[in-house]
Amino acid sequence: MNELKIYLNKFIHFTENEMEIFTSLFSEMELKKDEYFAKEGEFSAKLAFMSEGVMRAFFRNKSGTEYNKTFFTPSNFIAAYSSITTKQKNLINIQCLTDCKILVANFDKITSLYNDYPKIERLSRIFAEYKFVIKEKREIELVTLEATERYEIFKKEHPNLENLINQYHIASYLGITPTQLSRIRAKK
Repeated sequence: MNELKIYLNKFIHFTENEMEIFTSLFSEMELKKDEYFAKEGEFSAKLAFMSEGVMRAFFRNKSGTEYNKTFFTPSNFIAAYSSITTKQKNLINIQCLTDCKILVANFDKITSLYNDYPKIERLSRIFAEYKFVIKEKREIELVTLEATERYEIFKKEHPNLENLINQYHIASYLGITPTQLSRIRAKK
Protein backbone atom coordinates (compact mmCIF):
# COMPACT_ATOMS: atom_id res chain seq x y z
CA MET A 1 0.00 0.00 0.00
CA ASN A 2 2.94 2.28 0.63
CA GLU A 3 3.94 2.11 -3.04
CA LEU A 4 0.45 3.33 -4.01
CA LYS A 5 0.69 6.25 -1.58
CA ILE A 6 4.10 7.26 -2.93
CA TYR A 7 2.78 7.09 -6.51
CA LEU A 8 -0.31 9.16 -5.71
CA ASN A 9 1.74 11.89 -4.02
CA LYS A 10 3.52 12.49 -7.33
CA PHE A 11 0.24 13.82 -8.74
CA ILE A 12 -1.80 15.23 -5.84
CA HIS A 13 -0.80 16.25 -2.35
CA PHE A 14 -3.38 14.50 -0.20
CA THR A 15 -3.81 15.19 3.47
CA GLU A 16 -3.21 12.17 5.65
CA ASN A 17 -6.98 11.75 6.08
CA GLU A 18 -7.68 12.02 2.33
CA MET A 19 -4.95 9.51 1.57
CA GLU A 20 -6.31 7.07 4.13
CA ILE A 21 -9.87 7.38 2.83
CA PHE A 22 -8.76 6.82 -0.76
CA THR A 23 -6.32 3.96 -0.16
CA SER A 24 -8.72 2.19 2.22
CA LEU A 25 -10.82 1.37 -0.85
CA PHE A 26 -8.05 -0.89 -2.18
CA SER A 27 -7.35 -4.47 -1.17
CA GLU A 28 -4.51 -6.77 -2.16
CA MET A 29 -5.07 -9.43 -4.79
CA GLU A 30 -2.82 -11.93 -6.54
CA LEU A 31 -3.37 -13.24 -10.05
CA LYS A 32 -1.45 -16.04 -11.72
CA LYS A 33 0.08 -15.95 -15.18
CA ASP A 34 -2.63 -16.24 -17.89
CA GLU A 35 -5.46 -15.22 -15.52
CA TYR A 36 -7.70 -12.37 -16.62
CA PHE A 37 -8.32 -9.12 -14.78
CA ALA A 38 -11.03 -8.19 -17.31
CA LYS A 39 -12.66 -10.07 -20.19
CA GLU A 40 -14.22 -8.83 -23.40
CA GLY A 41 -18.01 -8.91 -23.27
CA GLU A 42 -18.22 -8.71 -19.48
CA PHE A 43 -18.89 -5.69 -17.31
CA SER A 44 -15.96 -4.24 -15.41
CA ALA A 45 -16.16 -2.28 -12.19
CA LYS A 46 -12.59 -2.60 -10.87
CA LEU A 47 -9.65 -0.26 -10.86
CA ALA A 48 -6.30 -1.72 -9.85
CA PHE A 49 -2.80 -0.53 -9.10
CA MET A 50 0.00 -2.84 -10.26
CA SER A 51 2.49 -3.72 -7.53
CA GLU A 52 4.28 -6.63 -9.23
CA GLY A 53 4.08 -8.31 -12.60
CA VAL A 54 3.03 -7.59 -16.18
CA MET A 55 -0.41 -7.53 -17.79
CA ARG A 56 -1.51 -6.83 -21.31
CA ALA A 57 -4.66 -5.23 -22.68
CA PHE A 58 -5.67 -6.77 -25.99
CA PHE A 59 -8.56 -7.40 -28.32
CA ARG A 60 -9.38 -10.18 -30.78
CA ASN A 61 -10.75 -9.76 -34.26
CA LYS A 62 -13.50 -12.01 -35.63
CA SER A 63 -10.97 -14.59 -36.83
CA GLY A 64 -9.37 -14.81 -33.39
CA THR A 65 -6.18 -12.86 -34.08
CA GLU A 66 -5.05 -10.97 -30.98
CA TYR A 67 -3.75 -7.40 -31.00
CA ASN A 68 -1.93 -6.07 -27.94
CA LYS A 69 -3.06 -2.55 -27.10
CA THR A 70 -0.86 -1.82 -24.09
CA PHE A 71 1.16 -3.35 -21.26
CA PHE A 72 0.71 -2.66 -17.56
CA THR A 73 3.79 -2.81 -15.35
CA PRO A 74 4.39 -1.83 -11.70
CA SER A 75 3.25 1.59 -10.54
CA ASN A 76 0.46 1.83 -13.10
CA PHE A 77 -3.30 1.86 -12.82
CA ILE A 78 -5.16 -0.90 -14.64
CA ALA A 79 -8.78 -0.89 -15.77
CA ALA A 80 -11.08 -1.62 -18.66
CA TYR A 81 -11.63 2.13 -18.80
CA SER A 82 -14.45 2.26 -21.32
CA SER A 83 -16.43 -0.27 -19.28
CA ILE A 84 -15.94 1.32 -15.86
CA THR A 85 -16.84 4.78 -17.13
CA THR A 86 -19.74 3.94 -19.48
CA LYS A 87 -21.10 0.88 -17.62
CA GLN A 88 -21.04 -0.98 -20.93
CA LYS A 89 -19.44 -4.36 -21.61
CA ASN A 90 -15.66 -4.55 -21.98
CA LEU A 91 -14.27 -4.15 -25.46
CA ILE A 92 -10.88 -5.50 -24.41
CA ASN A 93 -9.28 -8.26 -22.39
CA ILE A 94 -6.70 -7.65 -19.67
CA GLN A 95 -4.56 -10.72 -19.00
CA CYS A 96 -1.58 -11.47 -16.77
CA LEU A 97 1.61 -12.26 -18.67
CA THR A 98 3.36 -13.07 -15.37
CA ASP A 99 2.16 -13.69 -11.84
CA CYS A 100 0.84 -10.34 -10.59
CA LYS A 101 0.21 -8.58 -7.30
CA ILE A 102 -2.30 -5.75 -7.49
CA LEU A 103 -4.32 -3.47 -5.27
CA VAL A 104 -7.99 -3.47 -6.35
CA ALA A 105 -10.85 -1.05 -5.70
CA ASN A 106 -14.42 -0.76 -6.92
CA PHE A 107 -14.49 2.25 -9.24
CA ASP A 108 -18.00 3.28 -8.16
CA LYS A 109 -16.77 3.60 -4.57
CA ILE A 110 -14.02 5.92 -5.80
CA THR A 111 -16.43 8.09 -7.78
CA SER A 112 -18.78 8.26 -4.79
CA LEU A 113 -16.06 10.26 -3.00
CA TYR A 114 -15.81 12.98 -5.66
CA ASN A 115 -18.23 15.48 -4.08
CA ASP A 116 -16.74 15.26 -0.60
CA TYR A 117 -13.11 14.93 -1.73
CA PRO A 118 -12.41 17.10 -4.79
CA LYS A 119 -8.75 16.04 -4.85
CA ILE A 120 -9.84 12.48 -5.64
CA GLU A 121 -11.93 13.73 -8.55
CA ARG A 122 -8.98 15.87 -9.69
CA LEU A 123 -6.73 12.81 -9.52
CA SER A 124 -9.15 10.89 -11.75
CA ARG A 125 -9.18 13.75 -14.26
CA ILE A 126 -5.38 13.91 -14.27
CA PHE A 127 -5.14 10.17 -14.94
CA ALA A 128 -7.81 10.33 -17.67
CA GLU A 129 -5.90 13.13 -19.40
CA TYR A 130 -2.63 11.21 -19.03
CA LYS A 131 -4.17 8.04 -20.54
CA PHE A 132 -5.59 10.07 -23.43
CA VAL A 133 -2.18 11.60 -24.22
CA ILE A 134 -0.50 8.18 -24.17
CA LYS A 135 -3.22 6.71 -26.40
CA GLU A 136 -2.96 9.56 -28.90
CA LYS A 137 0.85 9.34 -28.99
CA ARG A 138 0.71 5.59 -29.63
CA GLU A 139 -1.87 5.93 -32.41
CA ILE A 140 0.29 8.53 -34.16
CA GLU A 141 3.41 6.36 -33.80
CA LEU A 142 1.63 3.35 -35.32
CA VAL A 143 0.78 5.23 -38.52
CA THR A 144 3.77 7.53 -38.89
CA LEU A 145 6.84 5.59 -37.72
CA GLU A 146 8.69 2.65 -39.15
CA ALA A 147 8.69 -0.60 -37.16
CA THR A 148 12.32 -0.09 -36.13
CA GLU A 149 11.50 3.32 -34.66
CA ARG A 150 8.47 1.92 -32.80
CA TYR A 151 10.68 -0.85 -31.39
CA GLU A 152 13.21 1.69 -30.09
CA ILE A 153 10.42 3.67 -28.41
CA PHE A 154 9.06 0.45 -26.88
CA LYS A 155 12.48 -0.36 -25.39
CA LYS A 156 12.79 3.11 -23.87
CA GLU A 157 9.26 3.14 -22.47
CA HIS A 158 9.35 -0.46 -21.24
CA PRO A 159 12.93 -1.23 -20.18
CA ASN A 160 13.57 -4.93 -19.49
CA LEU A 161 10.05 -5.95 -20.52
CA GLU A 162 11.55 -7.97 -23.38
CA ASN A 163 13.11 -10.26 -20.78
CA LEU A 164 9.78 -10.92 -19.05
CA ILE A 165 7.30 -11.63 -21.83
CA ASN A 166 7.09 -13.59 -25.08
CA GLN A 167 8.38 -11.83 -28.17
CA TYR A 168 5.14 -12.39 -30.09
CA HIS A 169 3.39 -10.12 -27.57
CA ILE A 170 5.88 -7.36 -28.34
CA ALA A 171 5.49 -7.91 -32.09
CA SER A 172 1.71 -7.64 -31.77
CA TYR A 173 2.04 -4.43 -29.77
CA LEU A 174 4.33 -2.99 -32.45
CA GLY A 175 1.94 -3.98 -35.23
CA ILE A 176 4.40 -6.38 -36.89
CA THR A 177 4.94 -10.11 -37.15
CA PRO A 178 7.28 -12.03 -34.84
CA THR A 179 9.53 -12.67 -37.87
CA GLN A 180 9.79 -8.93 -38.54
CA LEU A 181 10.67 -8.34 -34.89
CA SER A 182 13.40 -10.99 -35.08
CA ARG A 183 14.88 -9.26 -38.11
CA ILE A 184 14.83 -5.86 -36.39
CA ARG A 185 16.49 -7.32 -33.29
CA ALA A 186 19.12 -9.11 -35.40
CA LYS A 187 20.13 -5.80 -37.01
CA LYS A 188 20.73 -4.24 -33.60
